[in-house]
Amino acid sequence: MGNRILKDSNLYIIFGITLFAVMGVASITPAFPQVIKHYGLTARQIGYLITVFTLPGIFKTPFLGILADRIGRKTILIPSMVLFGVAGFLCVFQKSYEGLLAMRFFQGIGAASLGSLNVTIIGDIWNGERRVKAMGYNASVLSIGTASFPAIGGVLAAFDWRFAFALPVLILPLTLTVGLKLKTPGVSNHISLKEYLGNVWKIVNRKKAWGLFITNILVFIILYGAFLSFFPLLMEERFGADSIIIGVTMSLASVTTALFSSRLGWARKKYRAHTLLIFSSVVYTISLIVLSFAVNWPLLITAIVLFGVAHGFFLPNIQTILVGLAPLSERAAFMALNGMILRIGQTLGPVMAALFYINQNLQPVFLFSAIIGVVMVIIIKTMVGKLE
Repeated sequence: MGNRILKDSNLYIIFGITLFAVMGVASITPAFPQVIKHYGLTARQIGYLITVFTLPGIFKTPFLGILADRIGRKTILIPSMVLFGVAGFLCVFQKSYEGLLAMRFFQGIGAASLGSLNVTIIGDIWNGERRVKAMGYNASVLSIGTASFPAIGGVLAAFDWRFAFALPVLILPLTLTVGLKLKTPGVSNHISLKEYLGNVWKIVNRKKAWGLFITNILVFIILYGAFLSFFPLLMEERFGADSIIIGVTMSLASVTTALFSSRLGWARKKYRAHTLLIFSSVVYTISLIVLSFAVNWPLLITAIVLFGVAHGFFLPNIQTILVGLAPLSERAAFMALNGMILRIGQTLGPVMAALFYINQNLQPVFLFSAIIGVVMVIIIKTMVGKLE
């Protein structure tokens, strides 16, 4: 069954969209130390490069999801990809930090729908066990992207930090392929907008859905706060690492995530989705505690691998659960709302983590994130409940 899915050309086009959805952050973080030096920034200011990128998704993603349900997935996807590529490439030519932030903001508008529509389309095309497998494979590809882009970005930044910002232009050829080759089911939605929005709200306004949304926010606060924003600084401060070493080390977590994401189909046959969510949350917590005390390479590598295990089981698992909660006619809006939720987490992550960067001490940042992992367990148990 998994092999039949891997022969479907639609899946590979979705893989491409997924890769660019994570490129917007993963490829530039190893360059942060150089950007700080180039513009004379503080460690807190550098997080704005992530914040301004994720901020538009909070407001634009739900609107784009509604349009995707009403007028079609590709009608929204193609212009978004073009804007992502063009605005991202223009970052290379900015003379001021304010100009760089402005281009990142416009790039974020283009990126707003990519991370939700790719998962929505998977839910449109496949059902049941095939959907679980497709989500697992897609999460593996996402993790391959988050593994390779820091390494690629780190190598490019070793020549000039601007080179790491040039990669998004590569999305333009893929945009043409999406327009010509991607097959998406036709969305027939003849009900009134008022009735449609009412149906979406019925799907959203459930304790289980809110619990999953909150858990997703918390995971992305951890990911974009402690890991993506402050882990590079930890590497430089404690290990004297350059951009290449930072990129390679961050890639280890993503490689681990890719390996475990690809095994989601196997794991879901043996354990309930609810159990896997709790397991992931506990492992997140352990990894962050270890990372906060990591002053040597064995501890650091242990923490990074554990983080990858947690994310490998968590991400495709919760995506599969969420996409199954909404029917085709309201799925894009529902998943776009989840996309907005993720953007909130991505936007809050660097800001909240920076609040715990006290007296240039990194340890409170990672201990705070470990506490978030404990909160996730509580929410899953009290709000999400049992899942098949």
